[in-house]
Amino acid sequence: MSATAATLAGLSFLVLGESHMLYELRDRLYEDLKAGGASYVHVVGACGASAIDWLKPRTVDCGATRKDGAEAMVTGPGTKTQLIGDLIKADKPDVVLVVIGDTMGSYDNPAFPKAWAWQGVSSLTKAIASTKTACVWVGPAYGKAGGQYNKLDDRVERANRFFASSVSPCTYIDSLKFAKPGQWRTFDGQHFAPDGYAAWSKAIVNELGALPAVQQLRVVKK
Repeated sequence: MSATAATLAGLSFLVLGESHMLYELRDRLYEDLKAGGASYVHVVGACGASAIDWLKPRTVDCGATRKDGAEAMVTGPGTKTQLIGDLIKADKPDVVLVVIGDTMGSYDNPAFPKAWAWQGVSSLTKAIASTKTACVWVGPAYGKAGGQYNKLDDRVERANRFFASSVSPCTYIDSLKFAKPGQWRTFDGQHFAPDGYAAWSKAIVNELGALPAVQQLRVVKK
């Protein structure tokens, strides 16, 4: 059994994400977490959803889910985000893994909207913490500079700095260290080709297994 498998064995995960979950990242994370020993995984994604949308549900253009015992499902217009409290109550996860970065990156904005972003992030992290559930937040990865979403490298770095300093008490995973700018191919500047999603998922799960907070949960579960 690998070190990651030994660390994740027996733990359950609720994965909350954005439009990346409409693509291969949904299945890659599900499969890599299960391969790492997770006992239960539920992935929920909503296109364009920011942190606050999991506290104040709204309708989005598309979404995707995958969880134990069910096939992956993709939904279109009319998809609604769900209350984080309801999701945690239903799943009772050991860890909430939040993969929200690009929807809050404000890449088209010369000035990062810190007040808006802080309100959403702090509200979501407090809501998770109030349930006494461990939380890990994954920040955005480099895409292809420019593209449909104007995902310029310096603006990704700007968003990364914000998340790194703002998601506590969640533990932060910095995706920028996993690949250099432009290293993972995209089809629109932001969403990756399958090999990029495969690499991102494995990097997330490997780092997750090394986090002291997750290791401690494993000790408690034994």
